[in-house]
Order: sequence, then C-alpha cells, then structure tokens
Amino acid sequence: MAVPALGALVAEPLFLLADSAIVARLGTLPLAGLGIAGAALTTAVSVFVFLAYGTTASVARRLGAGDTKGALSQGVDGMWLALGLGSVVAVGLWLGSGPVVDLLGVSEAARPYALTYLHWSLPGLPGMLVVLAATGVLRGLQDTRTPLVVAAAGAVLNAVLNLLLVHGVGWGIAGSAVGTATTQVLMAVALAAVVARGVVRTGARVRPHPVGVLRNALDGVPLLVRTVTLRVAALLTTFVAAAQGDAGIAAHQVANTLWTTTALALDALAIAAQALVGRSLGAGDVAGVRATIRRMVQWGVAVGVVLGLVLGLASPLVAGFFAPEAEVRSYLTAAVVVLAVCLPAAGWVFVLDGVLIGAGDGRYLAGAGVATLACYVPAALAVLWLAPTGRAGLVWLWIAFAGLYTLARLVTLVRRERQDAWMVTGADTR
Repeated sequence: MAVPALGALVAEPLFLLADSAIVARLGTLPLAGLGIAGAALTTAVSVFVFLAYGTTASVARRLGAGDTKGALSQGVDGMWLALGLGSVVAVGLWLGSGPVVDLLGVSEAARPYALTYLHWSLPGLPGMLVVLAATGVLRGLQDTRTPLVVAAAGAVLNAVLNLLLVHGVGWGIAGSAVGTATTQVLMAVALAAVVARGVVRTGARVRPHPVGVLRNALDGVPLLVRTVTLRVAALLTTFVAAAQGDAGIAAHQVANTLWTTTALALDALAIAAQALVGRSLGAGDVAGVRATIRRMVQWGVAVGVVLGLVLGLASPLVAGFFAPEAEVRSYLTAAVVVLAVCLPAAGWVFVLDGVLIGAGDGRYLAGAGVATLACYVPAALAVLWLAPTGRAGLVWLWIAFAGLYTLARLVTLVRRERQDAWMVTGADTR
C-alpha cells in the first residue's frame, strides 16, 4: 500500500517543482512571486487535508466492520463537501488576493507576479479539494494504486502544459498557473469517475445527504485545527524568509518545495498506516494496530535517513538545477543541507501522525498542533529579529523550522502513541 501511495504523494509536489524549474528560467522576480502565491495556494488546499485524511480513516473503519456500502456513501458526502468548500474558498481568495500576498511579505517588484499566478490558479481550487476527498475514499478502500495512476498522469500533463504555455505560447507565469489548474480539474474528474463506479456497484448514495455532509464537516474540525497550525508555521516561515530579500525568498521557495516533496514521500508510510490502523480498529484488532505501528516507525526513520543522505550529498547539484543565479544557488545549497539532516526525525513524525489520524484521534492532534506552534513561533521571530539577514538568516530559519519544530511535534506524538486511550474499536469513533 505504501509504495503506490508514495508515487501519488510525490507526484503532487512535482507540480510545484515543475512550476519552479520552468518559472525560474523567467528570472528571480517571477520565481519569488511563485514562492508567495504558491504558499497562499498550498495553504488554501492543505488546511482542508482532512478531506483526504478523515475520509481515509472513516471509510477504512466501515470497511473493517464489513459495511462497504456505508463506507462509499460516507465518502461521497466528503466529495460533495470538498466541491462546496473549494468553490467558496476560491471566490474568497480572489477577492482578498492583494492583502493575502501583502501579508506574506511580498516585495513590490515581485507582487505583480504573485497576483498573476494566484488569480489564474484559483479556477482549479475546487478540483484540488475534490482530488483530496476522492483520494481519501480510495485509500480507505485500501486502493492506493488508482490515485497513483491519476497523480502520475497529472504530473506529466502539468509539466507538458507548463512548458507549452509558459515558453511555447509565451504566457509567462500566467501560463504556469493555467496549466496547473487545468490539470487539477481533469484529475478530479478522473478520480470521481472511479468512485462513481464503486457507488453504482454497491448501490450507495450518489446525492449528498445533508446529515452526512454536516458530519463530515464536524468530524474534520479537529483535523482542520491541526492543519491550520501546520500552515501557520509554514506561512510564518515564508514571511521570515521574505525578510532575507528576493534571493532569500526565491531560495526558500525551492527549499520548501523540496521539503514538502521529501516529507510527503515519508508520508506514504503514514497513508498506509491510516488505512491499516482504521481497518484494524474497525475489526477490533488491537494487536494488529501495535504491530503496524512498530513496523511503520522503523520504515519511516530508515527512509528518512536514506532521503537525507541523498539530498544532502546532492545539494550542490540540486541548487544548480533550480537556481541559475549564483546568489540564490548559494542560499539554496545551505538550506537543503539543513533540511536533509532533519528528514529522519520527520519520517518518525509523519508515521505517528498518520497512525493517530487513522484512529480518529483528531482532538489530541489539534491540541498538540497548538502546543507545538507555540514552541515554534518564538524561534521564528528570534530569527527575524536577532539573526543576520541573507544566507545566514535563511540557514537559522531552516534550523528552527525543520529542526526545532519537527522535534516538538515528535515529542507530542510519541507521548500519545505510548498510551492506549486513542485505540477505540468499532465502525465509529463516537
């Protein structure tokens, strides 16, 4: 389950990596604009990641309890919720796009590029959220291969469209946004069609059930809080990086995308843990849950070590590929080394996060998210106020984000995992 989930998870960040590599050829200012707009767009999508994670856990529980029809009906409600939320958020971001990019600390020179990318990306936002929900349904049904096929095809299509529209047609950074938005909508249609076949086969509901949609929304609130704390930390990091100058924010954009890519690769194991833990708890198999945790943690740390070694050793090559200008390349090389050292701990964090999500332990994760954010904010502000600006400031920022913040999350997750209160069995956590 983890191997195809890995491919699907890595394929999604490849969208931004492809955008970064293609837009970088336009210059530092367009890349800086992409960094700001990408942070805003990623936040708008990732705060609703409960559409995938919560759906995976609830569908897996019902599957473990033998209720496949109920599992699909609950998944369909989640997809309708995703479509509605995506439409509302897209309109809100369009109306508030100026203040949003200003809040993230965009420079006056890079601001037009950030606004252009954000505006042209927003039509694809509902599709992005439907992709999350549909992927969660399929993972809960223990199918991680279909999301892999769709995500891989989407990554290829996105790269082709970006090259064609940015450099072929000459639309610049707007072409990159249009290519990505188009790809996301097509991916949503493809995944929804697969879920619809299962619905027809089992006789599950196609239309949204008001109570089911509301329950999906309410169950997602704790995970929403947890995700908001993660995004606040990421946005604060982007804000502090912007204070390092255009070269600093440009390097941070690539480094942050690399961190997201490698961290989500580790999250492939967490996705498998979500589905397996949810199904085992639904079937009442507590021993199976403990065995899953032990094995997943071992794999998470080991994969983190391997990825860290590869990325650390290849940091000069990576920086040269994504940053043609010497100043940005110097900044990026240093940041990549720091994040590479922190990847083993991140592997442990992602696995335990997935275990508790699979168990439906959202309330604890919400509280832990607030606590860890409270630890990180003073460290990030200390970098902003006390560290020298430029390359050194960016390095200290990544030590605080990838090092201190990850360690704080690890402490809270290990503490909870070693208890038994979160292991509620049956088809429902209520």
